[in-house]
Amino acid sequence: MESIYNFKVKTLQGKEIDFSDFKNKTLLIVNTASKCGFTPQYEGLEKLYQQYKDQDFVILAFPCNQFNNQEPGDSASIKSNCLINYGVSFPVFEKVDVNGKNAHPLFKFLKGKLPGFITNSIKWNFTKFLINADGNPIKRFTPFTTPEKINTYIVKNNIL
Repeated sequence: MESIYNFKVKTLQGKEIDFSDFKNKTLLIVNTASKCGFTPQYEGLEKLYQQYKDQDFVILAFPCNQFNNQEPGDSASIKSNCLINYGVSFPVFEKVDVNGKNAHPLFKFLKGKLPGFITNSIKWNFTKFLINADGNPIKRFTPFTTPEKINTYIVKNNIL
């Protein structure tokens, strides 16, 4: 059976990361873009990460350019936008496709486990997937769901 821990991804710096490194951690996986109306969510995501990182909570950002060309840059410009402009300290990975025939296998897996409304496709940037410490995808959040609302969900459901 396919597991979240079977995937490998590359950081913005080109280093391959094995998802097995995230065993026993709660993950929030987000497809991001630096020229999107939701881009200011980076600030709230960083705050959420700082609040819970000592409780084995990790946010993983995956830039995507499939929605209205809102992540047109290369790794250097992505790094500049999210790490410098928003002070992001959680891991950011290489740009990926989240839909279509070239969708990254991780996002195919997530969409299969947590279907979307009407279709499984990701509708826009800043769709978020919460994975519990056992590696099970447990909740899909829309781009409109702010990090503050995710925090409320985490507290209410004793996720950490």
